[in-house]
Amino acid sequence: MRFVKGHGTENDFVILPDLEGRLDLSAAAVARLCDRRAGIGGDGVLRVVPSKFAPEADEQAARAEWFMDYRNADGSLAEMCGNGIRVFARYLVDAGLASPGEFSVATRDGVKRVRLDITGDVTVDMGRPKVYGESRAWVNGREYRGLNVNVGNPHLACVIDDPVTELDLAAQPRFDRAVYPDGVNVELINPVGDHAVSMRVYERGSGETRSCGTGAVATAVAAAHAAGETTGVWKVRVLGGTLKITLDADTSYLTGPATLVASGEYHDTEI
Repeated sequence: MRFVKGHGTENDFVILPDLEGRLDLSAAAVARLCDRRAGIGGDGVLRVVPSKFAPEADEQAARAEWFMDYRNADGSLAEMCGNGIRVFARYLVDAGLASPGEFSVATRDGVKRVRLDITGDVTVDMGRPKVYGESRAWVNGREYRGLNVNVGNPHLACVIDDPVTELDLAAQPRFDRAVYPDGVNVELINPVGDHAVSMRVYERGSGETRSCGTGAVATAVAAAHAAGETTGVWKVRVLGGTLKITLDADTSYLTGPATLVASGEYHDTEI
């Protein structure tokens, strides 16, 4: 099985081209692929499949030729991945499956517009984030209040006073399962300048990652909310780099790098 490895601000993915829609990935197979010792290693898997071959994208096929079938590192399905869709778009252009410029990609969170040149950053129209009030997370025995933000997937974005660099995110933060019955991505945020924040994230299904695109959007929403704002441009510093988030009255845009680093063949008789 052919694969490509890529990352967006060090949030890394195994890319599986499936141009005829024949690959049936089990959760166990995805977990083996993402294993950093026994597999290729990654925070998730991006299956590249024509929308016409993806049952989840039947209604989207007329608007987007390609479907991003994203799986978390533990094999669970995810609705959306902001870093992943940038890497997905970069792969399509690099492989000659899409032309540079602007085009649409189908996801479990609907059709997203992406914009990119042959090289450089990729921008994604992430849609309008939905805010559902506040909730709480518990990290290292400390309680943090945060904003319940949905960016296609659920987030709890907490602007805190404790330095995020000193937090231990080896274990999943506790959260209110009545609010998040399917789990949640938790962001811990420190303001570090004018419209600039530092963020660490624990992603459901993957653990702490070096970056999270949807989490960066949720982070900008929470930071803007804490500042009494609803629009503006924010820089979100993650462990793997910096992302730019643009919030306006109607939608949000995520801009950042997308890099392809390797390709090869994967040998697993169980896939």
